[in-house]
Amino acid sequence: MEECEAICTRMGILVNGRFLCLGSLQHLRDRFSDGYTLTIKLKRSADTETPEQQQERIEKLKTFISQTFPQSVLKDQHENLINYEIKTRVIKWSEMFGVMERAKVEYEIEDYSVGQATLEQLFIGFARMQRGGPQAIYV
Repeated sequence: MEECEAICTRMGILVNGRFLCLGSLQHLRDRFSDGYTLTIKLKRSADTETPEQQQERIEKLKTFISQTFPQSVLKDQHENLINYEIKTRVIKWSEMFGVMERAKVEYEIEDYSVGQATLEQLFIGFARMQRGGPQAIYV
């Protein structure tokens, strides 16, 4: 999928034998994506911080995200890395970046990224609509 994102200018997708879409990756994202992905990397805990304190810090951040972005869905959490899917198109990019920049200090965020759905995520969404398995044509 990553190669297709890098070299294809247009893509076509068939679902259940029906030609569903044709266009650039950005066109497909705009048309079929539910929103954004948010990945947050927290700073490593200090040696003086207990595992309970670290977990409390993570829970505070998760509460903040769920209150700030009610449409957010926690997709994955592994140690200091947390991934969310924010299922809305109403929020502007600038608003999301503003919120995250203000939260960096308070919640000890080392880094974060906000992005659109990948081709793989779109493809998985189409595959859920199909019986038997997805077919794709790359043009």
